[in-house]
Amino acid sequence: MINNVRIIARLEIKGLNVVKGIQMEGLRVVGQPEEMSNRYFHQGIDEIIFSDIVASLYNRNHLSELVTKVSNKIFIPLCVGGGVRSIENYRELLRAGADKISINSEATRNPLLIEKAANIFGSQCIVASIHAKKISDNNWEPYIENGRERTFMNVVDWAKKLESLGAGEILLISVDKDGTCSGFDINLINLVKKSVSIPVIACGGASSIEDIYKVCLEAKPSAVAISHILHFNKFDINTIKDNLLEKGINTRKHYVGI
Repeated sequence: MINNVRIIARLEIKGLNVVKGIQMEGLRVVGQPEEMSNRYFHQGIDEIIFSDIVASLYNRNHLSELVTKVSNKIFIPLCVGGGVRSIENYRELLRAGADKISINSEATRNPLLIEKAANIFGSQCIVASIHAKKISDNNWEPYIENGRERTFMNVVDWAKKLESLGAGEILLISVDKDGTCSGFDINLINLVKKSVSIPVIACGGASSIEDIYKVCLEAKPSAVAISHILHFNKFDINTIKDNLLEKGINTRKHYVGI
């Protein structure tokens, strides 16, 4: 039995909508963040990630109002990212009701921001997001600006650096697999997971419960983040959890009041 794998819903936000694309391109509107997060909460999701996918590009951060509305209705951890550039951005989102803050693009420009934020708020609040693209066999590169810009770094080296700076968790997103419904990049997840001691969230490529089972069995991430199969109503969370339990993957349980 593999115990306590968290199932997380990742909601990519552009403007006022939740969107979904393939390899972070060709975005289409799939719903509204308040309604979707509330629905997933009542179905039994363990955590929710809000990612403003254009915030860094447009030099903005405007999720605080949404976070306040959602955090007053759902009672599970809420991770928020996109356009986080300062300690004040961290403070504003945490005050609004976020439990964790994810950071990607700005971390590459100002790595010490992670260290400073971890010292002030604690590593448990700091989620380092890595958007990884495969360059060659066993070699992936972190990308920024929602998978649009190269960093010319190595994923493993960057993951180790993020941990040393104080990140408490890594959200590992395969850009190659994102939205393709072709299964997780298990080699990538294993490579990063074996290089750090902090939890790793596997993200990108899920099309079925079998895909989730396979990544839990072969890579043993601390959590699995999914979007497409939820947004397009392929499975609900209870069905996913019940099927995983039958296969020997024990997920977290929580109870939602009526």
